[in-house]
Amino acid sequence: MNAVSGDESLRPALEALAERDSDIAVAYEACGLPPMRRHEPGFAGLIRIMAAQQVSAQAAGAIISRLDRELRPVTAEGFLALDDETQKKIGLSRPKQRYGRALAEDILSGRIDLTGIADLEDETAIEALIQAKGIGRWTAEVYLLFALQRPDVWPAGDLAVQVAAQKLKGLPERPVGETMIALADAWRPYRSAAARFLWHLYRHPGVPEGGF
Repeated sequence: MNAVSGDESLRPALEALAERDSDIAVAYEACGLPPMRRHEPGFAGLIRIMAAQQVSAQAAGAIISRLDRELRPVTAEGFLALDDETQKKIGLSRPKQRYGRALAEDILSGRIDLTGIADLEDETAIEALIQAKGIGRWTAEVYLLFALQRPDVWPAGDLAVQVAAQKLKGLPERPVGETMIALADAWRPYRSAAARFLWHLYRHPGVPEGGF
């Protein structure tokens, strides 16, 4: 398998998963390690995740690149200073502009303490994050996964993860809800690595149709 550009930090968890799950073992052999992906903790990481919501990966990358060019560094104070036209040119929709400003204000006022959230247990941290306007469970889970590097977060509601899980397991229907949660139960305490791998599987060009 080609792991040259892969995230080596995931190798121990994925090898452990491959030992206990033959479907992951076959897919891992075919696809290798997921690529490196990180978000910095704090406002900068969270606003980038919010910007990527409900758009394609390509569009999200373009929005984040424009945001990074406009703000160096990306801070709550800097974001609040951007006018509507500048945020529109960056690619932020009206709702994302409102949510981004609300998040910046929450952080600056201390209503949302991202430093304190980093010390909380996973579910408590998620509950704290979703108190902010515009942050749902998916955004909070992705923040824990990619900014806080938590090892056992499972974004069960993510469409791409569901589609990849269906393909991995050869299921007749896309797993959702409690089915999706139960499917990953055997992957504890490595569900973050499993999710990262399923995103990789979803996008991998060499994945055969019809499952493994």
